[in-house]
Amino acid sequence: MVKAAWHKLLPACLVATMMAGAPPPLRAETGDDFYKGKTVTLVVGYSAGGGFDVYARGFAKFVRNHIPGASGVVVQNMPGAGSLTATNYIANVAPKDGTVFALARAPVMELLAGTPSSAFDPLKLTWIGNGATDLTVCGVMNNPNVRTMADAQAIPFTLAGLGPGSDEDMFTKVLNALFNTKARLVNGYPAGAEAMLAVERGEVDGRCGWSYSSLTTAKPEWVTSHRVKFLVALTVERSPKLPDTPSIMELATTDRQRQILGLVVGSQIMGRPFFAPPGLPADRVKALRAAFEKTMTDPGFLADRKALNEDVNPTNAEDVEALLRKSFATPRELVNETKTIIAGR
Repeated sequence: MVKAAWHKLLPACLVATMMAGAPPPLRAETGDDFYKGKTVTLVVGYSAGGGFDVYARGFAKFVRNHIPGASGVVVQNMPGAGSLTATNYIANVAPKDGTVFALARAPVMELLAGTPSSAFDPLKLTWIGNGATDLTVCGVMNNPNVRTMADAQAIPFTLAGLGPGSDEDMFTKVLNALFNTKARLVNGYPAGAEAMLAVERGEVDGRCGWSYSSLTTAKPEWVTSHRVKFLVALTVERSPKLPDTPSIMELATTDRQRQILGLVVGSQIMGRPFFAPPGLPADRVKALRAAFEKTMTDPGFLADRKALNEDVNPTNAEDVEALLRKSFATPRELVNETKTIIAGR
């Protein structure tokens, strides 16, 4: 009996490939395959040494363990215009392959603080998740006569500004417009670290739109010694961390004030937002989102945050996107009125 020819025992497609001298077909690449041996860059839209930078470096130390095969995660600082510079870079310049993502707040402020230099659509960015809900405050350290909101309405004082699009500028202008505070913005500081140094040097009296976690991370003694006087917390309700400091919503006496404040304060839900360029391959999106969620429950990361008295209350990517869609569905007349206030001097 004659044995069957070898090629009759193999699938026709494989025979054709082998006889053509080509290697067998490769299986589809997965996210795990892609990241093997690669270094991932985390762009931080703020200066080195500030609260966002400290958070990003702590996050990078652990997220690298949850991106399968990655050789490491490096942090690149890209400060400017309240993280607008970094966001524009991610949206328009950074490679769209999953090797670069960012931590910056400019996208969640875009609805209200969009400027001519904004060149991105927040709803088209690839959202990875939000690490924490921020407690944001207005604090004064260098003017002994300004200790409460009542003082701020009667006595001129100065606050550090980071330029259009930043929390500092937005909240200062909202307080001046809605509650007749007498704050004067001193702009020109590229990011939070420089604004913190300006307060320390006495160049300005304080900051508004100041991240409480950034303050307690960088200068905890300013809080424990009560050097900083907190005028108001930019929250819906009083924070247990500052039970003697009123929330900004407590100051509202009209429906108009409450509507504007609701729109502005809503942005504080996303205090540590992570995102990547638009148009990432689905497998990279899945890998980065899974890495983020695993980092948020990593015992080492949680221990580091606890040591810095920071909360870990993450929001997943789907919920971040839902929050953004809700914000962008706000009636246009209310958005325009709020933007007019923010654009004022």
